[in-house]
Amino acid sequence: MPESTSMIEERPVQSEWTSSIDAKGIAEWIKDQRTLLLLTHAKPDGDALGSTVALARAINMIRETSGAVSAAECWYAAPMPEWSKTIIGNTKARIIEDHQPVPSAFDPEGILITDTGSWTQLAPFAEFLKPRLDRTTIIDHHLQGDAEIATRRLLDTNAAAVVQPIAEICCHLLGIDCPSKLPADIATPLYVGLATDTGWFKHSNVDGRVMRLAGQLLDAGVNHTSLFAMLYQRDRASRFKLMARALESMQLIHDKHAAIMCLKLSDFKETGAAPGETGGFVDIPQSVASIRVVAMLTEQKDADGVFTKVSLRSKPDEWDGKPPVDVNQVCNTLGGGGHARAAGCKIRLPLEEAALKLIEALP
Repeated sequence: MPESTSMIEERPVQSEWTSSIDAKGIAEWIKDQRTLLLLTHAKPDGDALGSTVALARAINMIRETSGAVSAAECWYAAPMPEWSKTIIGNTKARIIEDHQPVPSAFDPEGILITDTGSWTQLAPFAEFLKPRLDRTTIIDHHLQGDAEIATRRLLDTNAAAVVQPIAEICCHLLGIDCPSKLPADIATPLYVGLATDTGWFKHSNVDGRVMRLAGQLLDAGVNHTSLFAMLYQRDRASRFKLMARALESMQLIHDKHAAIMCLKLSDFKETGAAPGETGGFVDIPQSVASIRVVAMLTEQKDADGVFTKVSLRSKPDEWDGKPPVDVNQVCNTLGGGGHARAAGCKIRLPLEEAALKLIEALP
């Protein structure tokens, strides 16, 4: 049964964002749980979806081979990518729409959170999670998180995508020694996470480890060509109209070698674009040689009013004798975080004021 609030408050606070368990240990813990819930950050991307779907399928596969009832399911907080249904397939999943309460009847023995360890990114699930922190495990690759969420943490901050440690866990669960031996329906979502979090293998987080796993997943039966078509060749015309608005708004901050683009709520309404159709916009201005850091600011609204979502990207090389911009540090000062070359935050200010605050925070 869930702990009481008083019991949670008495538990020692785990303030240090470090690993406390390895992939084999997580696999062993999973096998001890009869029912498991997989969660990830709101507005899931390819890595979030790929990691949860792959892990749920591996868990349910070992349940099926042992004669037990499949017991893992995924919950996602909308909005979802257009292609999400294809990746989720027949994996048991629930989509939680904005302001919709999470199901109260399901009380899993174990909870697995992938691709985040931040309360702000888990806000739709916070009330469900708080009385169940003792049964929660985090698998993440980001530099910061709220360690109080789980004492069991596997944090691979050198990984380009969280599917990298997830692939290892899947191998332990299924008793195989290499990802190339994974079933294709597990290898495929893992590949989606790896490919999308590396910008289809073009970002600075690509290394030999990334490419080795990619090759192993291809050997497992992943159809690289069909996945690329699904992810990058099915845009709606509204996305390009929105992209034009973003590029038209671009402001160059010459003394900081930065480009800032802004999208208002009205831009989405007038173009007919969905919030999830901004993916990749922040990467476009990086093709300009003198631009070292790019920000995409998006106006959004929730129950507390209008706020601004910020996505930051930076180039990995020095420029004019200056080191590359650590956008994780920039976002830390604004209440967010992520990676050195890719990070984000939310600023509780209107778009114009948020832009000024961001410019001030840039080195």
